[in-house]
Amino acid sequence: MVRRSCVERLVSDELWELVEPLLPKPRRARGGRTGRPRVPDRAALAGIVFVLKTGISWNELPQELGCGSGVTCWRRLREWQQVGVWQRLHRVVLDRLAQLDLLDWSRAAVDSVSVRAKRRGELTGPSPTDRGKAGSKYHVLCDRNGLPLHALVTGANTHDSRMLAPLLDTNPGVRERAGRPGRPRRRPDKLHADKGYDYPRCRRYLARRGIGVRIARRGIEDSARLGRVRWVIERTMSWLLDFRRLALRYDRCESTISALLSLACALICHRRLAQHQPASS
Repeated sequence: MVRRSCVERLVSDELWELVEPLLPKPRRARGGRTGRPRVPDRAALAGIVFVLKTGISWNELPQELGCGSGVTCWRRLREWQQVGVWQRLHRVVLDRLAQLDLLDWSRAAVDSVSVRAKRRGELTGPSPTDRGKAGSKYHVLCDRNGLPLHALVTGANTHDSRMLAPLLDTNPGVRERAGRPGRPRRRPDKLHADKGYDYPRCRRYLARRGIGVRIARRGIEDSARLGRVRWVIERTMSWLLDFRRLALRYDRCESTISALLSLACALICHRRLAQHQPASS
């Protein structure tokens, strides 16, 4: 058996097959100039994935991995975020899942989780659950199986109900049939949410969009009853926080934390996709 390198273990052949067509071509050297060789894109992606999973700082990325310097990986992350690589990767993986009938739109769930922002920065705010310390909040929409369909970042002081409409409105959607015309699917048949979304504006918004409403009522319903269905979104949040770079935020820039969140969602979905694909010989 051929032993795989660190780069190949962090970025599998199947994942690289999806990522490579989305990456912009590197610039050509002007005037025939040559300089330090460019770190291969797959190696840079492996470094980004390593930082995302382990939570180490960019400057501490081990050179032994063969991924180049942490600064190089950080720059590549920002560069690819500017051209929409991470969001498109998430869409591509979701499209593949839909074509294999692995997405279930019959029920969806929405929720958020707050994390501390050690260095403050953009999209942060005083956390009402952490003694007013600076933090961010991840708002996530998932399907019935807990696969993340869309995610947004806000300050920790943003109320969940205020992000319901933006989360659904900005959802790019999923193409369920390859090569066939038609609009991407963006709306689930029914949406489940906890008491943080029990406001008339949320119910009116869902009714206008033709989405079934199942929101726990404050002061009336026991949250445990709805939890029998909503447990999948709690599991999705635990999957996201398994990526240590998301569980405790150090990145100050909006583009960096948004890129990492999109990549984490894509990796979670790709993990499910890999379980239903035949192993390569």
